[in-house]
Amino acid sequence: MEFWILFLDVVILLAVALMLGVVFERFKQSAILGYLAAGTILGPGALNLISSRDAVSAMAELGVALLLFTIGLEFSWNRLRRMGPIALVGGTLQVVLTGCAAAAAGMALGLSSRVAIALGAMIAPSSTACVLRMLADRAELESVHGRNSLGILLLQDIAVVPLVLLVTALGSGGSGVQIFWGIGRAVVLAFVLVGGFYLVINHIMPRLLDITVATRNRELPILLATAACLGSAWLAHVMSLSPALGAFVAGFLLAESPFATQIRADVAALRTLFVTLFFVSIGMLADLAFIRSEWSSVAALVAVIVVGKCVIIWAIAAVFRNSTRHALATGICLAQVGEFAFLLAQIALSTGLIETGLFRLMVSATVATLFLTPFLVASAPPLAERAEQWLIRLGLASEGTPEPSEATRRLVDHVIVVGYGPAGRGVTEALQQAQIPAVVVELNPRTVAFARRQGIHAEVGDASREQVLEHLQASAARAVVVTVPDYRSAHQVICQVRSLAPKIIVIARARYHIYARELAEAGAHIVVDEEQQIGLHLGAEAIRHIRPGPSAAHPEFPPSI
Repeated sequence: MEFWILFLDVVILLAVALMLGVVFERFKQSAILGYLAAGTILGPGALNLISSRDAVSAMAELGVALLLFTIGLEFSWNRLRRMGPIALVGGTLQVVLTGCAAAAAGMALGLSSRVAIALGAMIAPSSTACVLRMLADRAELESVHGRNSLGILLLQDIAVVPLVLLVTALGSGGSGVQIFWGIGRAVVLAFVLVGGFYLVINHIMPRLLDITVATRNRELPILLATAACLGSAWLAHVMSLSPALGAFVAGFLLAESPFATQIRADVAALRTLFVTLFFVSIGMLADLAFIRSEWSSVAALVAVIVVGKCVIIWAIAAVFRNSTRHALATGICLAQVGEFAFLLAQIALSTGLIETGLFRLMVSATVATLFLTPFLVASAPPLAERAEQWLIRLGLASEGTPEPSEATRRLVDHVIVVGYGPAGRGVTEALQQAQIPAVVVELNPRTVAFARRQGIHAEVGDASREQVLEHLQASAARAVVVTVPDYRSAHQVICQVRSLAPKIIVIARARYHIYARELAEAGAHIVVDEEQQIGLHLGAEAIRHIRPGPSAAHPEFPPSI
């Protein structure tokens, strides 16, 4: 009978989460907000319709394990290195500085050092699920602040593992030496866990499971992923470690296996189910009566968290030579508390490290920042731009445009190439072959240094700024080729070019078809629609291979929309 009660509770939760998720998506908000709202409405703080909350919370813990398992599947040191120093160094600085600042504030308010450090660990991570979902929906993952956010979030996901170990050790009690030995013991056990799974996955499993058999039978990779994830979570629990840590280790080691790609695809639906339950269970933790009675404390904590994290991340991004606008936009995007704060708070509460009142305050503030996340991500670029202009007028920020060199002053009849990614490199090579002078403008100093080593005239700058375009002698140029994938950045560049040099030819790249017309309306003479061009090329290749011969010549590709 208890099973069917739990079964009904899960059905109700998923059905209401679906309905509210659709409603929030209809109003162009994240469906995650709908899941949180579903839990809040159905939970004990409102209608109190869910009777098996403990069982739902246990399923939510499984959702966290699956989430970390899939993060482990996506994680690789090579991918992190490709993000540049903003991920490895900047992400580490963000976690450490935010945690230390929150801990210092907690101790200033009278909390014990252990509780304050645990509070800092909860506040440090931002929400990977919410932020990346919103950036992807807004096609901003390829923007400067989008790439910065992705790199920092990836490092934060990795940092969850030591943060879990830290909070667990703090909750075990004892002196500082005992806490140190507790963390050391947990680290040793974690290495034992990693070593054991490495042997199983890399040496024993390949002998038992032939790759050709596994790829023929879709069920086997699913069973492998399920057994690895749940088995590692259980083993970590037995070893007094976090089950989420065990799941992360299993995913990380499976990431290098030949089954990784198939496992990522097959586990996605299962992860969606349990992660949805996780967000719903988070909403159930929101105590509306507590929020009503302590609204001033909740509001003050939310304000401190959002402003504090924004300023810290802004400063870190600025250290890595991001402009004020892009650094501030990164800070605004990551100014919330992440979903793993609930996991850390639950660990702290279960070990007696924090009291129920502080737990409710932290949960309420975290839920509030998650509700704010869609608005923060949407407002980040325009708000950061206005803030930068205000700071420039006050003399607290500069345009960041260096004095033009003698070679730059002599530029005439040249082509300005905005961006030096693969597309920008292709354009520059074509111009060099045609013996047309070109100058590259790129925001990333490392990319500019690479271009200069290739003998390319390259400058660091933001081409959406009038001063940068004047620095590049735009009024004397033949054309401007905008190769950046982020359509908002491309739109800003085109508008600025048309304002400064109305007669110059502007050629732009549209990564997605839906933005091609907007770029043309902004003033681009020619817009290369990637999706259309790829479709035409794929069609031409299909015809050529189906009907080889002169009759299958490539069709003429239109140069513009």
